[in-house]
Amino acid sequence: MASFHLKPTFVVFIASTFILSYSFCHADSNLSRGSLCAQADNSTVGNSFQTNLNNIFHSLASNGPLNSCFYKTTAGKGSNKIYGFIQCRGDISARDCANCTGGHTCPKSKEVTVWFRWCFLRYSDEKFFGVSEPTRVTIFDNNDVDDPSVVSKGFSFMGALASTTPNQPLMFQTSVLEEGGKNETRYGMAQCTRDFSRSECGKCLNTRLVNFKDIINSNRRWEIYGMGCSMWYHDYQFYYNISTTASAGARKSGNGVVVGIPAFLMFTYLVVL
Repeated sequence: MASFHLKPTFVVFIASTFILSYSFCHADSNLSRGSLCAQADNSTVGNSFQTNLNNIFHSLASNGPLNSCFYKTTAGKGSNKIYGFIQCRGDISARDCANCTGGHTCPKSKEVTVWFRWCFLRYSDEKFFGVSEPTRVTIFDNNDVDDPSVVSKGFSFMGALASTTPNQPLMFQTSVLEEGGKNETRYGMAQCTRDFSRSECGKCLNTRLVNFKDIINSNRRWEIYGMGCSMWYHDYQFYYNISTTASAGARKSGNGVVVGIPAFLMFTYLVVL
């Protein structure tokens, strides 16, 4: 197994570098949420590994949007064989999903994981399809504490979403918590990677919620990104309304969900076990 730049530990706190603009309007965009790269390997330069990697990216970008924005593939043989994977959020268009592979990092690494807000990209020289791993990234607003009564209902709401998402056709689901006034409406979303079984999906989502409950605590907004599943919780509608399947049509890039929110400071936890 390749060694990573971030050495294994229980919790690695990354400096608070996720700061949104001071504009009162913010569109949902494909922001990078974190990455994990194996130690740079110069043997990847100028050999068939790089050629195979380029083939992986081309295949993921071409085939992912045609398969409900999920695709896994391999390229090469022997020590230069690469396993590649992409999955986009269930509400993201085929066009935007195809563009997700353009933001990868660490070109000299043989094992790379990148979380974007719209998609999840991973490749490795070791097979990882369907393998459950504890590594995850959590993003939350540390300065925006919610009403305690809403927090309690919010966790129950997300727990219910974690239970029902595995039964959805694409193991993707959005839901709305209507709790009194306009300012108390909460929006949730959950998704599992489709190399997981439905039972593994449910276990992954419930584990994420239980393990991070004390970290996200009473925050009004939070996001958890993992190797096999992810969850989102906000006080505004951050996802797109779904009227067609992801592969059936593409909305125009740049037409984001625009919401009025003040600037806030984001903190990120990357956990590598």
